[in-house]
Amino acid sequence: KRQAEYGGFSSFQFCEMAIRRKKHQGHKERESHPIVKDFSLTKTFGQHLLINNSILDNIVEKANIKPTDVVLEIGPGTGNLTLKLLAIAKQVIAVEVDPRMVSELQKRVLKTPFKPKLSILVGDAIKTEFPYFDVVVANIPYQISSPLTFKLLAHRPIFRSAVIMYQREFALRLIAKPGDELWCRLAVNVQLLSKVEHLIKVSRNSFRPPPKVDSSVIKITPHKPCLLYTSDAA
Repeated sequence: KRQAEYGGFSSFQFCEMAIRRKKHQGHKERESHPIVKDFSLTKTFGQHLLINNSILDNIVEKANIKPTDVVLEIGPGTGNLTLKLLAIAKQVIAVEVDPRMVSELQKRVLKTPFKPKLSILVGDAIKTEFPYFDVVVANIPYQISSPLTFKLLAHRPIFRSAVIMYQREFALRLIAKPGDELWCRLAVNVQLLSKVEHLIKVSRNSFRPPPKVDSSVIKITPHKPCLLYTSDAA
């Protein structure tokens, strides 16, 4: 009777099976969860690793990456977003200033089929000359938000779009409209050069360590420059 209650197995066998099943499920969960390293992150570099898988997936989806695209990523960290980009894009160019992060990213990609698709530029994103790229997808250090945004908008040839994580206050200034309380020179200049859209609001708890403020993901689509024509009669 006791064995019948456990589907023909003894209580000991049933417990053993349950333990194995739980270990297997835990292993699968660890494989799918973004990596969080235990080394100390540097405040100087504004390092906050995005670990929310649903947000990571949403960012990649909103970026509309094509299999032929070269993607520029600023501040890849340990590669939580990078690996998702590599799975879709033709190439990912990652710009990282912290050698520790570069090492972790290289180790993480080393034994994957994505290794040939990853190029890493080690250095300050503001001082680094960017090569050709089609799309920008990045969780950037917030202290470089303004100079990086204008550097990207000045880049030639013009890229298709940028999907970037900003501090929420900065993001709201970017999308402000005339007459809004947050309407400012930043909004005027960026919107003169591009179309700006708010995509996702991101809680501070989606990061490790969590920043002091919430964030937003913004999409920037540069305007194509107008061509000026002159005539002999003019």
